[in-house]
Amino acid sequence: MLKKWCVAASLLVVSGQALSFCGFYVAQADTKLFNQASQVVLVRDGDKTVLTMANDFKGDLKEFAIVIPVPTFIEEGQIHIGDKAHIDHLDAYSAPRLVEYFDGNPCPPPATVGEVAMSLPAAPFDSDMARDGVKIEAQYTIGEYDILILSAEQSGGLVRWLKKNGYRIPKGAKSVLGSYIKQKMRFFVAKVNLTEQAKLGYNYLRPLQVAYESPKFMLPIRLGTVNADGAQELFIYTLTRQGRVETTNYRTVKLPTDMDLPVYIKDDFANFYRALFDYQVEKEDMRAVFLEYAWNMNQGCDPCAASPPSEQELRELGVFWNQPESGSPVDTFITRLHLRYNAKNFPEDLIFQETSDHNNFQGRYVLRHPWQGTADCPQAQEYRRNLTTRWEKEAQELANLTGWNIQNIRRKMNLPGLGNTGYQERWWQKLWK
Repeated sequence: MLKKWCVAASLLVVSGQALSFCGFYVAQADTKLFNQASQVVLVRDGDKTVLTMANDFKGDLKEFAIVIPVPTFIEEGQIHIGDKAHIDHLDAYSAPRLVEYFDGNPCPPPATVGEVAMSLPAAPFDSDMARDGVKIEAQYTIGEYDILILSAEQSGGLVRWLKKNGYRIPKGAKSVLGSYIKQKMRFFVAKVNLTEQAKLGYNYLRPLQVAYESPKFMLPIRLGTVNADGAQELFIYTLTRQGRVETTNYRTVKLPTDMDLPVYIKDDFANFYRALFDYQVEKEDMRAVFLEYAWNMNQGCDPCAASPPSEQELRELGVFWNQPESGSPVDTFITRLHLRYNAKNFPEDLIFQETSDHNNFQGRYVLRHPWQGTADCPQAQEYRRNLTTRWEKEAQELANLTGWNIQNIRRKMNLPGLGNTGYQERWWQKLWK
């Protein structure tokens, strides 16, 4: 009987850096603002979308502002302040995970006795707008944010207007803004209202949520590349009804999963997963979107890296079709996508489609601890003879997943009796060590 239990942990794929939205940061001073990674939740059914943007801005709040293209006019009631804890929970629930098993005594019928899962671990606005072709269609103060909904006739006017109002516009933004204007998109501009922020007492910026209707199932990412200091990480959690979500204008690739790895990886899982993702991005020439998790939430999780989000949490994230405490099954499918992107390799915004694929998928990596018993039955002798072959395969799997030097992997494995496995280094393998 397979016995299982869960242990939640966190993987900081990128740490100590400001998280970006799908727009770009603009500053009212010379402070450098970076946007290296971001988390976005997209709830989608039909033409209805709820977009939640997590923010981990680390600079002076008075210098925070964002500009995000949106496909339609946004009324005040369509904007909400979310709870970052819900996004963190969704992240932990869907994170790639490490599981471990313990071999049983080979003499009696083999019995696997355990499995452990670990998850990886925001004005004044002037009167020259007619000349610039910029129109403030609405302005609201919601929570700690002052928000404007802008429309513009041409990018040069929009850039001039933003600059006149104290926003630092990254070089190269004009052409990108122009492409959104041609699509009749509006611009969601948010900055922190310091008075409201102090009154509310939060020492961090809470996520912004926007609900709208549009046939476009997309996420603008190009503005985010304009002032980026190198490539950026983007995690997208889609919550839909029909099935898995994929991108249509970039390849969606499933990450390698269900690989047996050396047990020492248990103490080095974060470094392992970073290396794995780096290597897979390199192999795809940084032109793919990676699938890390796809799961029918009505089926819970197996193994669970964290408990499934509650119906109330899903509702607050924007899952409008579920009624909390209704007693009906959670009719939601989650897809976790991860990409590393820059302007060169991702020149277009992300376009999505919801598929009818309900097959579950998870990034899952396996440790198998050998049996430590002393029995000497024929089955035990055969088991011990096969261990070295298994360990060598695990070393090669790890090297293939990460690009790490296999000799170093073998040394870290510190295998007892490795010299008796029949493996011998070739002369050229020792040459440049």
